[in-house]
Amino acid sequence: MKVLVTGAAGFIGFHVSQALLARGDTVIGLDNLNDYYDVRLKEARLETIQAHPNAKNFHFVKEDIANHQALADIFDTHQPQRVVHLAAQAGVRYSLQNPHAYVQSNLVGFTNILEACRHHNVEHLVYASSSSVYGGNTKLPFSEHDNVDHPVSLYAATKKANELMAHTYSHLYQLPTTGLRFFTVYGPWGRPDMSPFLFASAILSGKPIQVFNYGDMMRDFTYVDDIVEGVVRVLDKPATAETPEADGIAAKAPYRIFNIGNSQPEKLMDFIGALEGALGKEAIKEFLPMQLGDVKATFADTSALESWVGFKPSTSLKTGVEHFVDWYTSFYTGV
Repeated sequence: MKVLVTGAAGFIGFHVSQALLARGDTVIGLDNLNDYYDVRLKEARLETIQAHPNAKNFHFVKEDIANHQALADIFDTHQPQRVVHLAAQAGVRYSLQNPHAYVQSNLVGFTNILEACRHHNVEHLVYASSSSVYGGNTKLPFSEHDNVDHPVSLYAATKKANELMAHTYSHLYQLPTTGLRFFTVYGPWGRPDMSPFLFASAILSGKPIQVFNYGDMMRDFTYVDDIVEGVVRVLDKPATAETPEADGIAAKAPYRIFNIGNSQPEKLMDFIGALEGALGKEAIKEFLPMQLGDVKATFADTSALESWVGFKPSTSLKTGVEHFVDWYTSFYTGV
């Protein structure tokens, strides 16, 4: 299969690209290599992909999905059969500082992806949504049946908008689309703006870590290999017009939404403890109030995903954190 992976130099896109190459697919990797975080990490990910045994089947294109004509040209040239859309402006807190970046990437860029898929008869579009769409919801676990009309950050609002936009294209043009609501993804090659990275860096350098809501938070931490397994399995099973939608209404559109999380929320302080144990060093903790746009707890109900593709994430926090620390210390400190 020929698959376009947007955000191929990003955290999840990097891992998905390697998984697809490993099973013999051709991968067109698209990324604009922006400087939201250290470009050297993105370049190192690309170098790793290009050292893959099946790297001859990987074709990298540096481009921005907000560039409509450039994206159309890429589809014309490479004719992907399926698309895994992972390129986005990520980060809840950054959306408070630079909202226009989210509009360009997550709204304009996603529109361009939908249009390109529509005009090139793409068999299936799988795209990243986020647990952030659940916003201020307090009923746990979060289910795809829940109302998600109350986002608490612009980032979350753009992801909810993506789901609505995808449904429109599935309904109007019978484009099979599947949105995946990722829950706090972590692991080797992760993003430097996320807590595992930030905490590990601070702990090793003897600096304090910022613990928001005074540590009274829970997250459904999901190891990246489990995310990749879910993405690939879903990619291989496009939605059909007969598939019931998440709200139970008989669908006339080939459209699905799934949670993908570990279904085992962990206390933030337990996560910090696992990190301290793996690093062999105690953190200096600075306890702070809740940040704007943040939520107290996340917890994924993944029964729909399990029913659809027979897979449920299961990597334990201890195992996942140890793998992350092994990579981090090797990549950054040579330990």
